[in-house]
Amino acid sequence: MASEKSSSGFSKSCILIIAVASVERFAYKGVASNLLSYLTDHVKMSTSSAAKSVSTWSGVTSMLPLASAILADSYWDRYSTIMASSLLYIVGLVGLTSWALLCAWMPTSSLFLPLYLISIGQGGYNPSLQAFGADQLELEDGLPCSTEQGKSDKKSLFFQWWYFGICSGSLLGNSIMSYIQDTSGWGLGFAIPTGAMAISVACFLCGSRFYVHKQLKIPNRPVESIIQAVKLAVTKIKSKSHGLPSRDTVELELQEKPLKDGSDCSTSSGRSNSAADEAPGVGKTILRLLPIWTTLLMFAVIFQQPVTFFTRQGMMMRRSIGGGITIPPAMLQSAITISIILIMPLYDKLIIPLLRLLTRQEKGVNVLQRIGIGMCLSVVAMVVAAVVESKRIGILRTEGSQLDSQLTIFWLLPQYVLLGISDVFTVVGMQEFFYMEVPTTMRTIGIALYLSVFGVGSFLSALLISVLEWISNTSGKHHNWFSDDTREGRLDNYYWFLALLSSISFLIFACLCRYYNHPNAAEN
Repeated sequence: MASEKSSSGFSKSCILIIAVASVERFAYKGVASNLLSYLTDHVKMSTSSAAKSVSTWSGVTSMLPLASAILADSYWDRYSTIMASSLLYIVGLVGLTSWALLCAWMPTSSLFLPLYLISIGQGGYNPSLQAFGADQLELEDGLPCSTEQGKSDKKSLFFQWWYFGICSGSLLGNSIMSYIQDTSGWGLGFAIPTGAMAISVACFLCGSRFYVHKQLKIPNRPVESIIQAVKLAVTKIKSKSHGLPSRDTVELELQEKPLKDGSDCSTSSGRSNSAADEAPGVGKTILRLLPIWTTLLMFAVIFQQPVTFFTRQGMMMRRSIGGGITIPPAMLQSAITISIILIMPLYDKLIIPLLRLLTRQEKGVNVLQRIGIGMCLSVVAMVVAAVVESKRIGILRTEGSQLDSQLTIFWLLPQYVLLGISDVFTVVGMQEFFYMEVPTTMRTIGIALYLSVFGVGSFLSALLISVLEWISNTSGKHHNWFSDDTREGRLDNYYWFLALLSSISFLIFACLCRYYNHPNAAEN
């Protein structure tokens, strides 16, 4: 059944899903934002080991959606995937809370069991919930054949408000929970996110009668399609030497026919059936997105810095503000979400009109240009972080190690704010890009591709730390950039290194965008 619409233009079911997603972000950030402090101060891990553990855990959490998306789009359905994964999510949170209360009797290695249960649960929950929410827009009022431009604009607005919602939840998780964990204990600090997640799942269940469910007329098997696309590419390369396509090539091309999107729209959408028949298959669709996907990995590496080394920076700076009040380092992550919450409502009202004056485009910038602007801002953020860290090290070496002689933690605010602004452009753009660039039968997989950028970026971040540590240890001429000794550590060099790699990545991205061909240009 179709849901009633609110004054905002979204159905009530869509608004409920955004609210549920914001609570999930509160629960996740309540655990993830201060995890580095927990591992270093309470589990007694070294800074580099804790950073690698957090990056690896974040990477697994962001990669698992690829597996769950195949389950949701091909062999199950999105609603069932949400319910099953939410149960694992809550079990993981309960296990983490129990571990914090019983940590004196628990081996350190057992901590990662509930953490990775949370990863598995979130891996199914997050992409399925987002795709399920976007489905409400496409099918509400029984008008799946509305104009392509109207559907595109509304979905673009949905992804903006979706990100606004999850950032609101992240703000509370970063600020309130990090303060509670540092002052009232980790047991309570993990119990509150657990209760919030359980309540949000209960609210999602209560709204079940309002949801609309997309029924796919043609079964989708993306794994088989990707394998066929790879086989076809390899076979074509082999057959070029003979001048004519081989029998295997012809057979594979027949197998690689595109999947229909399950919609009854034909000529009313402005595209003929013949044009749809010429659309690429799902395997080719994913392979076509891989170059853009790859260039976004360095942005994902920078995305990891606030929960790892930015937090470590804050731990080495003066945090007292008078009256006996001490600011938890993880609380500054709230600056990112506050920036997003303040800027997001102004994006359509202020930023887009200014961009129209510069680009002469109706939408101001297209989705790839939006992503690129955010990538540039992330590079600027790393340059600022490097300059601030260089200044902190200079003062420390000149005046000694007394906290009162060091910079206040508020010197870190500019790099956090810049990353928040870059997220408004790049992260929202990535959500829209990967959702709209795949067939409708693969929309959950599209969201999973977007999330997997941050997963692989987390692994890449851990790999960079390991490689740089190995180089420092083998050369013997330079101190370890990630040393626990505040006099020896050189995080500023690491930030300069990331800024360089990200600049190269942006240049490659810009070149790829010049030749990228949108298969559904009308929708973008």
